[in-house]
Amino acid sequence: MKIIKIVSGAQTGADRGGLDAAVYCELPYGGWVPKGRRAEDGEIPDAYTGLCETSTRNYLVRTEANVVDSDATLVMACGLPTGGTRKTCVFAEKHGRPHLVVNLAADRKAATAMIVDWLASLPMPEGVLNVAGSRESKVPGIQAATQAVMIDVISRVNGKMFYPLPAEV
Repeated sequence: MKIIKIVSGAQTGADRGGLDAAVYCELPYGGWVPKGRRAEDGEIPDAYTGLCETSTRNYLVRTEANVVDSDATLVMACGLPTGGTRKTCVFAEKHGRPHLVVNLAADRKAATAMIVDWLASLPMPEGVLNVAGSRESKVPGIQAATQAVMIDVISRVNGKMFYPLPAEV
């Protein structure tokens, strides 16, 4: 599946790493966020434009909306998903959306290959990918790791290389 858009809830960590990769690769992005642009670090920065607020500050409402409004969901974690990250998987199953959980604590090259293979196995030629996962406070460094992996994935599946990686990654 070629990625035509990235969506996420813009929480710190994996969510923002997915959005940062989309920005870097000049790919459309968006997604649902809690009312007031709520995130664990306060308000989601204005630099993330084009995000839609839900009618509630409840994180799970935006989590489910992003699953529903995408063709597939990629969950980035270190170890097994817990809390809201696990609920993302539950929502994907509930709504019959394909999803993949990737352990970024393992080899990142292997993670990239796994994601590329998974996207190639999906029954659609192109689609919207929801990128979700662990918060930065729970897994320090996951935002940068997600961004790096996703830039590589987008480059491979969309057939346009976006290198070198940003200096901070």
